[in-house]
Amino acid sequence: MRIDLHTHSTASDGTDTPAELVRNAAAAGLDVVALTDHDGVGGHAEAIAALPPGLTLVTGAELSCRLGGGHGIGVHLLAYLFDPAEPEFARARELVHGGREPRARAMVARLRELGVPVTWERVAELAAGGAVGRPHVARAMVELGVVDTVSDAFAPQWLGNGGRAYAEKHELDPFEAVRLVKAAGGVSVLAHPMAVKRGVCVPEGAIAELAAAGLDGVEVDHMDHDAPTRARLRGLAADLGLLTTGSSDYHGRNKTCGLGEFTTDPEIYGEITRRATGAFPVPGAGG
Repeated sequence: MRIDLHTHSTASDGTDTPAELVRNAAAAGLDVVALTDHDGVGGHAEAIAALPPGLTLVTGAELSCRLGGGHGIGVHLLAYLFDPAEPEFARARELVHGGREPRARAMVARLRELGVPVTWERVAELAAGGAVGRPHVARAMVELGVVDTVSDAFAPQWLGNGGRAYAEKHELDPFEAVRLVKAAGGVSVLAHPMAVKRGVCVPEGAIAELAAAGLDGVEVDHMDHDAPTRARLRGLAADLGLLTTGSSDYHGRNKTCGLGEFTTDPEIYGEITRRATGAFPVPGAGG
């Protein structure tokens, strides 16, 4: 089994529609794919309706969190197989999701102050009706020739955390997010916690505290983790009794990593599905 548990569609900041994403996942030879758009579940229905035979969909979301509040460390938490209708968690997601557009508008305004002629209209066009985010602003910068790639736009001098055009948004406390996911019957996995390439590294002590608070796992095999980092994370997970996952963090054309470039062990996937009580994986017709 080939299992990719972290992907994004146009329902957030990917470039594939949810239907295109599941078709592309099947074409890439995946058996299981998780749709984990940022802070929302808007793409799930379309993905389920388009699910090809032989492909199983894991419904999920990637939650925007901040450790320590204010100017603390940005943390992303993958939530799998939760009940999307559970009221408390649904309200929390809506609060975060609703802050994405004002934040993107603020980044556009700051870029214009820096002399970059990016427009809100073009950024909104690139979002194509999905939840607008930094990658859409970054793509507009690439179009203007300000930077060569979307990744370059995330450098500290531009849109990176604390960068000249960076703007904050409402984010969840990660401990509260773990609690909300669990209360909604879901399973929580810390996404790319040591992505030094992004300037983000969650302290090992914080990972240990999250594990004690109910965190289920950590994403180990990821494009932003080099081999020594993966080995370090794997050892930490073993010490803390955490599950370890691997995934592409696929964003279509917004990132270079392809579907299935990193995958999750079938036994780990089985444990995730056993722990979840909020929802079940959805098999494609004939799957």
